[in-house]
Amino acid sequence: MTPTRATASAPVPAISRTLDPAALPDHLDRLYRAAWAMCGSHEDAEDLVQDTYTRVLAKPRVLRREDDLAYLLRALRNMHVSRRRAAARRPLSAAELHDDDALDASSSLRPELAVETREVFAAIAALPDAQRDVLVAVDVAGLSYGEAGRALRVKEATVTTRLHRARRAVSAQMEQPA
Repeated sequence: MTPTRATASAPVPAISRTLDPAALPDHLDRLYRAAWAMCGSHEDAEDLVQDTYTRVLAKPRVLRREDDLAYLLRALRNMHVSRRRAAARRPLSAAELHDDDALDASSSLRPELAVETREVFAAIAALPDAQRDVLVAVDVAGLSYGEAGRALRVKEATVTTRLHRARRAVSAQMEQPA
């Protein structure tokens, strides 16, 4: 008699745990970089991360088979989409002023790097949503292709394709003369 094997179709039990609020500051830098790439400006990125943390901390969050960063990136993306939808419904009154010329301490040492970084993040922010989300998850936040796929709820092959197209579009944008 041969031993029976577990079938591949057997459901895998979901591992649930509560998001630890004390661990959230560990992800702040990566989320800020991701938000900056999504929004294209420092100020909007700071507001987006703050709004995301406010919403996430408003009530206990239960995570199922995913890490904190993947969950937080999805929450950040969802908050960004919600804010864009709300802004689209509001009538435009006056042109918003963005102080893109203000330099922080790190950019004052190498202003050409600060300008180039702003241009790259502006090019990322101009990408279609699907491409931007994958590029932010992999290249800005540092997720693996598999982690990005789980965070964005797409297949790993889709991540690969979108990432290639996004990188090519950003590269083409950066090669255009100003």
